[in-house]
Amino acid sequence: MFALNFYSELYGDVIKSGRKSATIRIGDKSDKYSTGQIVWVTLGARYARRKKLFSAIVDKVEVKPLGELSPRDIQRENPEFRSVDDVLKLLSQIYGEPVTADRIATIIYFSPVDEYDL
Repeated sequence: MFALNFYSELYGDVIKSGRKSATIRIGDKSDKYSTGQIVWVTLGARYARRKKLFSAIVDKVEVKPLGELSPRDIQRENPEFRSVDDVLKLLSQIYGEPVTADRIATIIYFSPVDEYDL
């Protein structure tokens, strides 16, 4: 089982409200995530206790330079973002280093899976 982990202070509200439906990760992660894969969506700090929010299905995985993000990619990452620069600032904060538009990234689109009780 793989997880898509998010930091509570940055993503807690948009994940819990269902407004976030994609994540952008630096590097080519297409060998780790694939369309149709089931993952856990979790919140928490790296190397610390995390909380599983829900299971999700990976709808699509795309690899491209950050400068080629579409408006839809950006909005699905964070509904309040409007530009590639917004994404670059956030990723620089998360990764602790300057992130530029020529960096390769993986966009992982996901949808929650509701558990059904019979």
